[in-house]
Amino acid sequence: MADVVAYEVVDGVAVLTVQNPPVNALSTAVRRGIVEGLARAEGDEEIGALVIIGDGRTFPAGADISEFGKPPADPWLPEVCNRIELCPKPVVAALHGTALGGGFEVALAAHYRLAATSARIGLPEVTLGILPGAGGTQRTPRIVGAEVALDLMLSGKPMPVTAKAAQPFFDKLIDGDLRTEAIAFARDLIESGAPTRPTREMTEGFSDGAAYQDAIAARRKAIAGRPEIAPAEIVRCVEAAALLPFETGLDFERAAFETCVTSDQSAALRHAFFAERRAAKFPELADGRPREIEHVGVIGGGTMGAGIVAACLDAGLRVSLVERDNSALKAGLERITAIEDRALERGRVDADTHAARLGRLNGAADMVSLAECDVVIEAVIEDMDVKKQIFSQLDAVVKEGAVMATNTSYLDVNEIATATDAPEDVLGLHFFSPANIMRLLEVVVADKTSPDTVATGVALAKRLGKIPVRSAVSDGFIGNRVLSAYRNAAELMLMDGATPYELDDAMRAFGMALGPYQVMDLAGLDIGWARRKRLAPSRDPSQRYLELGDRLCEAGHFGQKTGRGYYRYKEGSRKGTPDPEVLALLESERREKGVAPRSFTVAEIQRRCLCAMVNEGAKILREGVASRPSDIDTVMLHGYGFPRWRGGPMKAADLVGLLQIRSDLRRFAEKDTWLWEPDPLFDELIRKGEDFESLNG
Repeated sequence: MADVVAYEVVDGVAVLTVQNPPVNALSTAVRRGIVEGLARAEGDEEIGALVIIGDGRTFPAGADISEFGKPPADPWLPEVCNRIELCPKPVVAALHGTALGGGFEVALAAHYRLAATSARIGLPEVTLGILPGAGGTQRTPRIVGAEVALDLMLSGKPMPVTAKAAQPFFDKLIDGDLRTEAIAFARDLIESGAPTRPTREMTEGFSDGAAYQDAIAARRKAIAGRPEIAPAEIVRCVEAAALLPFETGLDFERAAFETCVTSDQSAALRHAFFAERRAAKFPELADGRPREIEHVGVIGGGTMGAGIVAACLDAGLRVSLVERDNSALKAGLERITAIEDRALERGRVDADTHAARLGRLNGAADMVSLAECDVVIEAVIEDMDVKKQIFSQLDAVVKEGAVMATNTSYLDVNEIATATDAPEDVLGLHFFSPANIMRLLEVVVADKTSPDTVATGVALAKRLGKIPVRSAVSDGFIGNRVLSAYRNAAELMLMDGATPYELDDAMRAFGMALGPYQVMDLAGLDIGWARRKRLAPSRDPSQRYLELGDRLCEAGHFGQKTGRGYYRYKEGSRKGTPDPEVLALLESERREKGVAPRSFTVAEIQRRCLCAMVNEGAKILREGVASRPSDIDTVMLHGYGFPRWRGGPMKAADLVGLLQIRSDLRRFAEKDTWLWEPDPLFDELIRKGEDFESLNG
C-alpha cells in the first residue's frame, strides 16, 4: 500500500491515516491508498469497521492542485467516494482542520462522520469555475436539503462544523483526542451491529419538498444574469438530486462537471488561483531573510494612511502614526478610530478586540516616535520633493536596519531612495484603497533594495493578509500603467464619438466591477490630473489628447468627493447620474478639434479596452517591470476590478488568441500609433507558437 495512507488495526477497527503533507491533498497515490485500504479491511474477517482520518494539521483539504487541468488518473475521486459508500463495513470519517472540496466529498461518502469542534467544511469548487464532481451535489442535499447545500456550493465559503447549518452532517463533535474518539465510536458501531448507512439512501434533506423547490427557485433567481457557468450548473444538479435516481444523478453531475471544467471560464479561474500563489515567489526570497516586524510607523493619516494603520492594527502590530501637526494628527486618529468602530458595529470584532487594536496605536506630530519602528511607511501626497524631504528626515531618526517604505502610486522609488544614506533599506509598498480591505500590495523593488528588505516587505504583506506582487521601478508600476493604457483607449473613443456612460456600461457588461469613468470619479479626478500635468512635457507629440478631464478639474469637479465629476452625485450618495454638462463640454471639444463623431458597438469598446491593457502588459513584461504575465493578471484582478472569470487581461488575451489580438492592434494602429503599435513581444511569442502562459514558468 502507498505510504501516503497508513493502515493500522486497533481493536478490530482499521484506521486509514492520510499522511500527505502539508494539507493531505487527494493525490493519485492517496486515492489509491484509500481504495487499497478499503479492500484490505473488507477481506479481513477480524475487521468490523473503518476510520478514515488525516495526519498532521487537517483531514484531506481537497484535490491535489498539481493535477488540475490534467486527465484524471485511476482511481479518480468519484470512484473512490463510491467505493467508500459501498463498503459493506461501517466507514467513519473523522475530520479536523479544513475539509474542503474533494476532502469533504470523501467525508460525505462515509457512513458516519465525526469532527473536531475546530474543524471547517466547504465546497469551494465554484471559485475555480467548476462544481463538486465526486457526488457532492447529490449527497449534500440528501443530508441537509437544498438551501444549505446551495449556500455551501454557491458561496464557496467554508463553514465551521459548530454552525447550526452544519450539524446534520455529523454524528458527533469532538473536543478531545479525535483519533481515540473515532476508534471508540467505530467500536460502538461494531458492538451494536450498526448498519452501514450509505448517504445515497438518505432522504432527510428531501422531507420538505416545497421548501426544497423554493430554495432552488430562490437561488436560480439570485444568480440570473450572472455570466458564470458553474453557479447555474450547481443549481441544476441540486435540483436533479431530488428528481433523479442516485446513479442517474451522478451521471447528470458528471456531465455538468465536464461542461464547466472544459469552459474558458474554468480555465481562467484556475489560472487566477495559481497566479495568486505564484505571485509571492520573488527571486530575492532565495537569499533574503525577513527582519522582525512588531512595530510599524506610518507617516500621514489621510484616507490611505488611516487604512494602512488599520490594516496593521488588525494584524496585531503596534503602530505609531506621525502627522505634520496636532490638528492633522487628531483628524488622522479619528479616521482610524472610525474604521475600527465600524468593524465593532458590524460585528466583525468584539469589544475586547476593538479595545486591544486601538490600544496598540499611538500618535505624534514629530518623527521621534518612529525611532524604534521596524518598518516605516510613508503615505503622504504624491509630490517627489515632499517625499524626499521625509526620507531625508527618516535617516536621522530610524534605527539601523529599519525598512523605509513609500506608498507612492507612480513616483520613482529610486529617486526617493537617494534621499537616504541607506537606499538598501528602501522599497515601495503600494497599497490599494481602502488599504485595510483591498488584498493587493505591489512590492516595488528599487535598484539598491536589498534581498532582506524585499523579504521583509513580503513578510509584512502576508502578515497583513495581502497578496504581494513584485514590481520593478516604473512610472505607475504594474497596475497604474495598465490602467493608464485602458483609460487612454477610453479617452480616444470618447473623443471619437462615445460617451462616458456608454463606455462604463460596456465595460461593466464585460465584467469590470466599475466602468473607467466611474473609477475615476471614485478615486478623485485630481489624482490623474496631477499625473497628467507632471507627464505633459514628455507626452508623445503625436498623441491625440482629450482635455475634458482637465476642464472638469479646473472647474473643481473632482468626482464623488465634490459631488460632480463625469457624473453628478446627490449629497451622501455614491451612485452618480449622467451629467448633461459633461456631454456638452465633450461635444464642444470635438468641434474644436474637428472630430466627426461616430458610434461604437459594445463589442468594439470591450475589445479596444482589452487590447490596450494587454499591449501595455506586454511592454511591462519586456521591460522587466513585472516578473511574469500572471503577476499582471493578479494585480488587475485584485486592484482594479477585472473580472476573475476572465482570468486577468493576459489570460483573456491567451483565450482570444495572440494572433487575433495582434491583428486588432495593427488595425487600431492605423490611427493613434502611439497607443496601438503592437509590442515586439507579440511577434516573438507568435513566432515560437507560444502564448503569455508559457512565460509564467
